[in-house]
Amino acid sequence: MTDSDLAVKAPEADAAEASLFPNDTPAQVGASLGEHCTTDRSSPSGAVPTGEISKIADIEVYITKPSDYPHSPSKFLLFLSSGTGIHSKNNQLQADYYASEGFLVVMPDQFGGDPAPNTSQPNAVQDDNPSVIEQVKLRAAETVQSFMIDMWLARQTPEKVMPILQKVVEGAKEEFADAVANGGGIYAVGYCFGGKFVLLLGSEVADTVVWGQAIKDEEQGVVKIGPVIKAGALAHGTMVTKQDFQSVKAPITMVCVENDQLFPDSIREEGQQHLQNNQISHEIKVYPGVPHGFAVVGEYEDEKIQQAQKEAFKQMIEWLKEH
Repeated sequence: MTDSDLAVKAPEADAAEASLFPNDTPAQVGASLGEHCTTDRSSPSGAVPTGEISKIADIEVYITKPSDYPHSPSKFLLFLSSGTGIHSKNNQLQADYYASEGFLVVMPDQFGGDPAPNTSQPNAVQDDNPSVIEQVKLRAAETVQSFMIDMWLARQTPEKVMPILQKVVEGAKEEFADAVANGGGIYAVGYCFGGKFVLLLGSEVADTVVWGQAIKDEEQGVVKIGPVIKAGALAHGTMVTKQDFQSVKAPITMVCVENDQLFPDSIREEGQQHLQNNQISHEIKVYPGVPHGFAVVGEYEDEKIQQAQKEAFKQMIEWLKEH
């Protein structure tokens, strides 16, 4: 993809606020998680998840399998969700889509029972003419909700999330050894919050860093391991930093949103440059005129967004099948 294919940079004013995250890169500023990452849209009419909630290594997971598994070979896919977590109907339906394409899918509770507080309810009734008092109450509620999201984000660090993923990965290698072997490794997809961790799982780093632990004494020598995944796909990532690309070795495809404040152009462009310079197989497509979070299952009236959803899934599933 050439530079001309990339989205136009958002105004600098959009990135004027300080980052919510200590030691983060200067580019990771402004909004860090949006409504689309924490609230489900209405689900498609009549759609029912086909998987089940279970546990792997004592971690709660949603598991969905191809209809002909285990009679026909399958590949193993780790599904990392947005902040709405594994009990979100839309996340479950999205995972089911991959199962229908031949993947045995495991979606772990990467938040350890602590999903994002919802910013709104998809079916809530809106008052078009609220009174002054009601307007004050609404503003106060929005402020509280924003604060709760920020507090939640502060708890969801790689040091917390990566050990959870480690347990699930190691457990899955035993429980679904056939699918892991058939695919020649583990594949991963991530939406919103989960996108960052696809990059981390696709990286080659010190054996302690990959699982969010402290770096070992350098005098003892640091052994690099990874990537944990064979290939990865992510859609409209959040909290992604430039450093998250620095050690990526696994083939990666990215579904991006034009002028996305939650995944700034500067980070995406520098990440792409690093992948190109290091000859890492990658694919990046920027979708104009769609909201952050559009690639996750959910009802949209706009036919353009509906079509973009289909194209995004096609991009991601084809990448996984080709690698």
